[in-house]
This record gives sequence, C-alpha cells and structure tokens, in this order.
Amino acid sequence: METTKGTSFNNQKFTIPPVNDVEQQTSMELEEKDDFNYSKRSQWLRAAVLGANDGLISTASLMMGVGAVKQDIKAMILTGFAGMVAGACSMAIGEFVSVYSQLDIELAQIKRDSQNRETEEEGDKASLPNPSQAAFASALSFSVGAMVPLLAAAFIREYKLRLGVVIGAVSLALLVFGWVGAVLGKAPTVRSAVRVLVGGWLAMAITFGLTKLIGSNRL
Repeated sequence: METTKGTSFNNQKFTIPPVNDVEQQTSMELEEKDDFNYSKRSQWLRAAVLGANDGLISTASLMMGVGAVKQDIKAMILTGFAGMVAGACSMAIGEFVSVYSQLDIELAQIKRDSQNRETEEEGDKASLPNPSQAAFASALSFSVGAMVPLLAAAFIREYKLRLGVVIGAVSLALLVFGWVGAVLGKAPTVRSAVRVLVGGWLAMAITFGLTKLIGSNRL
C-alpha cells in the first residue's frame, strides 16, 4: 500500500501556467492598444493636413485671381485674408455639423446597446467624437495653410516678384503637405506629392486665367 501511494504521488503532474504565454498575451494587448491610438492620431493628423492643403490652395488661388487684374498689394492681401477667414469659418461650421450628426447617431446606438451592458456605457461615451474640438482643428488647419501665401506676399511691393514668390512658397508647401499626407495614408510619397503640386498649380492657373480674361474684357 505504501509503495502504491508513493508511486501515485510521484506520478502526479503539476501544471504551472507558462509565464511566457501571459507575457505574450499582455504584450499583444498593449500593441493592439498602441495600434488603435496610432490609428486615431493618424486620422486626425491626416485631416489636419488636408485642411491645411485646402486653405493653402484656395487662398493662393484667390490671391492669384485678384493679382491678375490688380497689381496693388493691399487688394491682394485683403482678398487673401478675407478668403482665409471665410474658409476657416466654413470649415469649422461644416465640421461641427458633420461631427455633431455622427455624435447623435453614436449616442442613440449606445443607448440601445446599454440595456444589455450598462457598465460599459461610460467607457463608450468617453470615446465619442467632440464636435467643438473637430471644428476648432479644421479652422486652425485651414488658417495655417492660408497663412503661407499671405506671408509670402505681405512684404513684397514689386508686382511680378510678388507673384513669383507666392507661387514658389505655395509650391514648396504643396510638396510638403502632399508628402506628409502620403506618409500618414501609407501611399507612395513622390507620386502623391507631385499630384498635390500639379493640382495646386492647376487651381491657381485656372483662377488667374479666367479672372484675367474677364477683367480684360470688362464683363
């Protein structure tokens, strides 16, 4: 009997949870959280770059259009400033309305889901978008882009030199914004930067040409 007991005791196996598996699971959860946070940050950054690009192209095109018929620096700067303010307000209001509509939809969905999991409702609400924050970010990014042609033209009195400096500064900013947007969107950088640059050139050229045509014909 003693031999049997000793044998059965020795044959027992004690399973110890592997520490490596626990560490791997914890590291995987941390990596998923980091990926999620990075994804949210990249979306915000990409939206900010796109907003700055809009402000850059629209303001520069307005200034080039006015510059086609008026050589006065004051008219060009005032037009660019008015375009910056109007564009920033438009971006902010549009983003506020859009994000607020999304917020209403997500709140309604949370209320429907909270009947089965009441404890997670506050956590879900914490991850909801902020309309005011989104509106401010859109207006700020648009204004940052619009400041490039304004600062480029602000201190140059000579007409042709002023137009050349504006085109040069805007072209450089377009390349930078296109490259940053491509990096955040994981797209080919050179192709995206050139595409943004050509698009900005077309916008400025079309605005300049049509305004020049209408101004020369006095329509």
